[in-house]
Amino acid sequence: MIFDGTGLIIFAVFALLSWLVGQRLRSKFRKYSQITLHSGISGAEAAAKMLRDSGITDVRILSVGGKLTDHYNPADKTVNLSQEVYHGRNAAAVAVAAHECGHAVQHAKAYGMLKFRSAMVPVLSVSSQYLSWIILIGIFMMNTTPIPLVLGIGLFALTTLFAFITLPVEFDASRRALAWMSNTGMVDNREMGMAKDALKWAAMTYVVAALASLAQLLYLVMILMGGSRRD
Repeated sequence: MIFDGTGLIIFAVFALLSWLVGQRLRSKFRKYSQITLHSGISGAEAAAKMLRDSGITDVRILSVGGKLTDHYNPADKTVNLSQEVYHGRNAAAVAVAAHECGHAVQHAKAYGMLKFRSAMVPVLSVSSQYLSWIILIGIFMMNTTPIPLVLGIGLFALTTLFAFITLPVEFDASRRALAWMSNTGMVDNREMGMAKDALKWAAMTYVVAALASLAQLLYLVMILMGGSRRD
């Protein structure tokens, strides 16, 4: 997709930034995992309580493999927690568990941005299989016709839109999680600070991904405009 020096620089900068944010997030989790909550509650227990408090009875809580693999699946209504979050009894684990339950609350309340994001998934799952090939063909065919590249840019714009729509969805889920944690009193002020910090760095991974997608989209537009000017 990216060939010249400018494109390689864009890729390198955001790859490095993504790595740095990921490392920071992991270091925060390692640090906070050493400090047990005064309430002694686990991520799974917190998730179950938040769902009950929100009147949600049709969502299952599952333990899944891997690290930072936590997610809510609206298709089968499951809150999937990595083992360190599921069993963890620290501020980071409980914050992440509550965050994923925040998505379940969004789903139950038909939160508009989540509905919009979910509606885009089927389209993106199909287009992503062909996106790289379409863009590659479009770049090689620019001297003949700009149509394939225009199509590729249009599809890539959808992925960028998806990345930015994800941001308010994630921020809102964190807001719901932190409000619930505060209202239930399961964390003290120090633990709440840890929870906020962990969720902040988790959110930063989505911010970096969105900015990286936007930068690549703008770069593709520059390629198209450069080819058009040569014509």
